[in-house]
Amino acid sequence: MQQIKAIVTYTDDKETTERYRDLWVFSYLCNGVNFGDMLQMRYRDIDNDEICWYRAKTAHTSRTKKKICAAITPEMQAIIDRWGNPEKKPESMIFPYLTGNEDPFKKKMMIHDVIKSTNKRMKKIGKAIGVENLTTYSARHSYATVLKRSGANIAFISESLGHSDLKTTENYLASFEKEERKKNAALLMNFDGAD
Repeated sequence: MQQIKAIVTYTDDKETTERYRDLWVFSYLCNGVNFGDMLQMRYRDIDNDEICWYRAKTAHTSRTKKKICAAITPEMQAIIDRWGNPEKKPESMIFPYLTGNEDPFKKKMMIHDVIKSTNKRMKKIGKAIGVENLTTYSARHSYATVLKRSGANIAFISESLGHSDLKTTENYLASFEKEERKKNAALLMNFDGAD
């Protein structure tokens, strides 16, 4: 949580850094939504203080489309208010990167560009606060890990991530726990940090 706090509160007084940091924070707070899905969210997807969407990754491969919903927190609303598309028509994208009229190739390239720009800024933030490998994907990882370590029910985590079954979520979380075990094991012989 201290690392998340350091990310959320980080500033270098540059608007671009704050915009990409806030997109990362929005992703984290919005069930770790991937950036492709986040950038395609429309104002019509907001209803009764929740935002709901379908994962593009599984929409075409699953037999049944699974709707994912996240409560809109005050922090998420502040990010929408600050960086969102000022034209709040139901068909308007929440974040003003896509219009919805792009062909598939152009849409993919635009999403890729936002991810690349965000990753570049998050790497700088990570370096400043001492967190390695800070990327758009780490927002999803952080969401799941923080909930698991806080004692959230794995079925809830699975549903909020849009996984098709609990086994997928268990495997997903296990890989992060293995990384954490390796990192902590390395500390046991870190004599350079000893007095």
